[in-house]
Amino acid sequence: MYLLALAVFAMGTSEFMLAGLLPDLASDLDVTVGTAGTLTSAFAIGMVVGAPLMAALARDRPGRTSLLGFVLVFSAAHVVGATATSFPVLFATRVIAALANAGFLAVALTTAAALVPPDRKGRALAVLLSGTTVATVAGVPAGSVLGALFGWRSAFWAVAALCLPTALGILRAVPAPAIPEPTTDDVRTTDTARTTGDVPALRAELAQLTRPRLLLTMLLGALVNAATFAGFTFLAPVVTDVAGLGELWISVALVLFGAGSFVGVAVAGRLSDRRPGLVVACGGPLLLVGWPALAVVADEPVALLVLTFVQGVLSFGVGSTLIARVLYEAAGAPTMAGSYATAALNIGAAAGPLIAATTLGTAAGDRGPLWASGCLVFLALIPLIPLMPLTPPKPLKSHPVASPVRDATSRAEQG
Repeated sequence: MYLLALAVFAMGTSEFMLAGLLPDLASDLDVTVGTAGTLTSAFAIGMVVGAPLMAALARDRPGRTSLLGFVLVFSAAHVVGATATSFPVLFATRVIAALANAGFLAVALTTAAALVPPDRKGRALAVLLSGTTVATVAGVPAGSVLGALFGWRSAFWAVAALCLPTALGILRAVPAPAIPEPTTDDVRTTDTARTTGDVPALRAELAQLTRPRLLLTMLLGALVNAATFAGFTFLAPVVTDVAGLGELWISVALVLFGAGSFVGVAVAGRLSDRRPGLVVACGGPLLLVGWPALAVVADEPVALLVLTFVQGVLSFGVGSTLIARVLYEAAGAPTMAGSYATAALNIGAAAGPLIAATTLGTAAGDRGPLWASGCLVFLALIPLIPLMPLTPPKPLKSHPVASPVRDATSRAEQG
């Protein structure tokens, strides 16, 4: 699980690190900073489109094979990107990397759900998302430092290298699908089902998207995630222009938000499986109040930094709980559920900054994105949460991915 989280860390670092590399990158490739900024949009769109597409293409293959293939393609895309001498080539590598990232995360979510007991999907999701939160705390600042010291290409090489331990870990730690032996109590896993044709047809899995509860859960997760990225993306001008702090404090604020997000997913991961309603009922109203409060006190540096940490905790605590609910609601789509959760995450990540950007030219100014975050949380919690009962999930008839040792023990007990 933690080796999978390492890959998510590398991929999260790649997704966010461009914010500190764009000026150097644009100058080196002879394009404007605005043009270079389209690399971020290309990655986000590739993630949204790639999640269901890559999951559908990988559904007939063992999880280990798919995960290994995606992480190697992601690493190779960064090797090519690090050596690119033209912007179109680099742009193409970002799209390919996004597709590989989306495919990896979609399959990893499904694999993680199979590696743990049925009632621990939320905790498994929290471990994976910890890779993203650590990326905001350590990976993005480290990428910026590498770019400043050795040029933007060094950050791409570092991301490519980070993928290699994960590739080795997948080979060693993710079990290969076992061929089931006939037993009186035949329980098959997702990977085994892939080899025996027991998974639902792709059309049946896609039909799950017509279920109102699944769509509502995805919408809730997307809205809360949109609020998170709306505020996070435009935090820098709030720190420097509203609070009047120096540029070095931008990194401090981002690290505080990332540290808070790590705490949020760690705490929510222990509660979201059995008591998701408690997480949303307690964290949701605080999150709703927190964004406007942050906008109001943004000119007070101490209050700004404290609330930045708190909003990181609440945003990822509530958001990860809602995304975990997607996995439960999509239980009828065992090979596609991870892609639905990934799509919800990245629709929010792509839409949030675009919505927030429209507020910058208003009277709210640099505080506008924080108000936008509050509005997005309001849309999620006030009209929509009452429509979706957040009850503890019913136990599902699924078991961890098969391992030779576990299978041998099981057969001995049955004998």
